[in-house]
Amino acid sequence: MTAPLEELLKMEPKEIQAHNERPTADQLRNKTQTYYEDVEVGLELPKYIYSPTPTHLFRWSAAIENFHRIHYDLDFGMNHDKNPSILVHGSWKQSVVPQFLKDWTLPKGWPWKAAFEHRAMLVPGDTLIMWGTVTGKYEKGGMGFIEMDLGMKTQDGVESMPGSATVVLPLRDGTDIPYPFVPPKD
Repeated sequence: MTAPLEELLKMEPKEIQAHNERPTADQLRNKTQTYYEDVEVGLELPKYIYSPTPTHLFRWSAAIENFHRIHYDLDFGMNHDKNPSILVHGSWKQSVVPQFLKDWTLPKGWPWKAAFEHRAMLVPGDTLIMWGTVTGKYEKGGMGFIEMDLGMKTQDGVESMPGSATVVLPLRDGTDIPYPFVPPKD
């Protein structure tokens, strides 16, 4: 059972980390399908907890060839750009969203669309909670569409990435979601 977001925000960062619900590779390979009928408005998705370190940020910079020094050079970030520390990459936050949605819809669902904004600087030492809450659902073309709010909050409750998403889940007695996914026409 997922811990309510508001309860996590009352905890210390180490305690929050103990509530990480990010699945392992084995759990994803053996995941039972969540069907449209299983989902109700108000459902909170499992929380993914992250605690980026300077090493994580350096590795991400190298992997995506983003060599802006604010992401790995503490002296430059603080003294030249007057940042509070080195900064977590917006592109790293962006990469968490599709993973979060894909993991929840596996094995037969489909993350369809997502939109979000970057609104806060994140630094090493922050505990980050990726969250989602179902806000609506509807059937169309023999498929179940789930709408949700999502975001990434810090341990202090600062929302750094407010957004929304729509995913597609199979109906319990319906057909498979087509691959590649093409939304039904209105």
